[in-house]
Amino acid sequence: MRVSSLDLNTAQGATTAYVDRPEQDTNTAVILIHEWWGINQHIRDLANRYAGEGYNCVAPDLYRGRIARDAEEASAMMHALAIEDGMETMRKAIAAARTAFGFEEFVITGYCMGGTFALRAACDIPELKAAAPFYGDIPEESVLKSLQVPTLFIAGKRDAWINQEKVNGLKEVAAKYNLPVETVSYDADHAFFNDTRPEVYNAEAAKDAWQRVLEFFKKHTSAEQQEAGRPATFP
Repeated sequence: MRVSSLDLNTAQGATTAYVDRPEQDTNTAVILIHEWWGINQHIRDLANRYAGEGYNCVAPDLYRGRIARDAEEASAMMHALAIEDGMETMRKAIAAARTAFGFEEFVITGYCMGGTFALRAACDIPELKAAAPFYGDIPEESVLKSLQVPTLFIAGKRDAWINQEKVNGLKEVAAKYNLPVETVSYDADHAFFNDTRPEVYNAEAAKDAWQRVLEFFKKHTSAEQQEAGRPATFP
């Protein structure tokens, strides 16, 4: 794969985006939003998995180089990050990737905090082709009702944070405004997709969710993805 970095300038300061591209050029890019830990090795691995499936992957660093050492620090960093700041960083990453590499269409995904931002992006960035948020928080109805981007929302039935009440609330608003939202809930905990956390990782759910997301992105993008090396694996 071809790994590089994009420099981003935002109102709150400079940051970067981690970029992983397949050997075969394509005009479609996945915007990958990190968990509350930051751009750690797990996020870089996910970017590589997408590149292995033939997608460019761009992971903007919403924390500007900081990586949380534990859950307490991660929580503090997440709560200190303003929605407007994260949104600007994502928009800057899309613009920079378009300029630097000529990417023409973008989909978005994210996990935990990243799922929150991915869902918000689906509401605020209508040029996105598709969104696949994993167990992120749900914006208020006044924001959610503007969602135009086809969205696959993935949740865990045993998630105490993004619980079934919140997921049902998303479904109700989606039905009320006829929003293009699908939801899938697995018998799994929050962060079940993170294979570096054995206490919550669920291999069966993760494998199924990965395939669903790939099929969803393929359905909503025009560029035919090329075979680009190794398939994704789940330990």
